[in-house]
Amino acid sequence: MSTSNDPSNNASAGKCPFHAETPKQSAGSGTANRDWWPNQLRVDLLNQHSNRSNPLGENFNYREEFKKLDYSALKADLRALLTDSQEWWPADWGSYIGLFIRMAWHGAGTYRTVDGRGGAGRGQQRFAP
Repeated sequence: MSTSNDPSNNASAGKCPFHAETPKQSAGSGTANRDWWPNQLRVDLLNQHSNRSNPLGENFNYREEFKKLDYSALKADLRALLTDSQEWWPADWGSYIGLFIRMAWHGAGTYRTVDGRGGAGRGQQRFAP
């Protein structure tokens, strides 16, 4: 190792050789994906809605289609699904609701505030404390 006055030789200045510069980020800002991959594909364009990207068609009326559902039957089916304990994965106290909430909670827990990625439903799930 050279002890010359070369500016790239941090050993002579008593500095860490791995961090030649001071960070240019503020506390908590972290490194975003765009810092690592500046030429990444712009996927935000996928959020634009037009008649070409709408699979339901221009004349689709959600309210009218929802009225066609047998809501009571749907609710009964969901209740049966949540309470029909399977031998290969027994339900906790006769219900899978706790499992679904835990899985959603863990999914939402992957949300990164640094770059706004991950999470379940964009990290918008909220539970009362």
